Amino acid sequence: MFDFIKNIGKNKELENIMAEIDSNLSNNYKDAAHEALELFEQRLSELTSERKLKEKARKEYETKLVSYQETLKGFSHKDQKPYWDSQS
Repeated sequence: MFDFIKNIGKNKELENIMAEIDSNLSNNYKDAAHEALELFEQRLSELTSERKLKEKARKEYETKLVSYQETLKGFSHKDQKPYWDSQS
């Protein structure tokens, strides 16, 4: 009944970017996940400098940013071996 209350103070643009990152992670789209993370970091920085985020929301987004950065630290195609080189 009061579902609208849980979204108060949230930024729709950042929420959409986070959903994109989550989707890319779950589908193993490595390059797209990194691109979306860069966009998230850029927009968070811009919104923070423009003071368009409340303090509580800013802290939550910054925590989420750190979490994504840790998750994506080793998430790349560099470690992925081509299937034709495998000896199975």
